[in-house]
Amino acid sequence: MREEWIDVNGVRLRYVLAGDGGKDAVLIHGNGEDHRLFDHVIPRLISAGFRVYAPDSRGHGESTPVTEYHYADMAEDIYRFIRSLGLRKPLLYGHSDGGIIGLLLELSHPGTLGLLAVSGANLSPEGLDRGLIAELEDRVRITPDPLAALMLNEPRIDPARLRSIRIPTLVMAGERDLVIPEETRRIAKGLPLGQLVTVERADHGSYVTDGTAADLVIAFAAEHEGPDGGFS
Repeated sequence: MREEWIDVNGVRLRYVLAGDGGKDAVLIHGNGEDHRLFDHVIPRLISAGFRVYAPDSRGHGESTPVTEYHYADMAEDIYRFIRSLGLRKPLLYGHSDGGIIGLLLELSHPGTLGLLAVSGANLSPEGLDRGLIAELEDRVRITPDPLAALMLNEPRIDPARLRSIRIPTLVMAGERDLVIPEETRRIAKGLPLGQLVTVERADHGSYVTDGTAADLVIAFAAEHEGPDGGFS
């Protein structure tokens, strides 16, 4: 695994590159995290024949700091990341904010991805657990917190727009997720090729850090792998 840097969309992103397989996977972490969220995902993907690219989103990890956040900007960052590295229809797996970024990327730039997997994603702030909303509101009352403000105000994805995402998409959530079950079902139902998996006894991120999500993504990718190693 090696650390790399790339300039895209007015910011500099740090990313790690691991594996030498013939299939490309891009991993996008959630709010306030960095690529280390996937410490138990990356080795599994490498063993399954993937070359893995895991960037730190703008304002996260060692990437360029920012004073405000918008999901559209972050999605454009990852689109240009993929284009700049010459990746052809990779699998993208995004968790939480990373899942939102994945949905917006394919909505804005259809056909960029070969497969999409999202976990713990929401279409609007109303799709989040009310306890989390109250916690975020308390946080921004005490001190300015642009990451909390992001979650309170965005995203605003019309469920009807999901019909335009024409690639197979795995939609995952924990049984005790911070995203309400109705929201996860709304995403899966809105996607023409959506597949819903609820991980029993899991919270918002436990199934990511214990490697379960990696196994689900690998199995999903295997279902859609073409004879040339790409995704169909």
